[in-house]
Amino acid sequence: MPNSYTALWTNDLCRELERSGYAGRRLTMLFGGPHQSLPSFQRAGVQPGDTIYPVRAFRTRLHVLGAMEVSRIIPYEHAGSELHDDDYTKLLDWRPLKAGCVTEVLLGPPGSPLTFSTVVPADVLERLTFTSRRGERKLKHVDEGRLMRSASLQGIYRLAADSAAELRGVVLEHNQ
Repeated sequence: MPNSYTALWTNDLCRELERSGYAGRRLTMLFGGPHQSLPSFQRAGVQPGDTIYPVRAFRTRLHVLGAMEVSRIIPYEHAGSELHDDDYTKLLDWRPLKAGCVTEVLLGPPGSPLTFSTVVPADVLERLTFTSRRGERKLKHVDEGRLMRSASLQGIYRLAADSAAELRGVVLEHNQ
């Protein structure tokens, strides 16, 4: 069964994407690397068929920026030889996402449009749960439906099935 993951994007990256006109574009690729500033999706356990939800912590709210299903993961060093011309053009187009040391490229069919205004409702935020080999954990630093700190979101984390369904619903509702 496919899994779903969150990937925290920085406010600087989100501002750059907004300024550069990326709002409304459908997500088609994401990048991972070996450092905390650009973590590895593969190390987090992401596989083809999984869904990635980029998120942003901004002014005590969690924004879900969109969703993309992963169809392929390729090493960045092989991107030039493995990608078709259309996909290679997308690689160049999504250049702002390549902050830092890139080691992997996640490709997908066009996902949801990138949006910076979709706020995760307070009740969903209160229930947001992640899962790992060690068990499940709630999102930390949530107080009365407000996200006080983003420390427990930094990285790539697998969502519990119920939380994945709720985030999917938030994305779908915003895109209707």
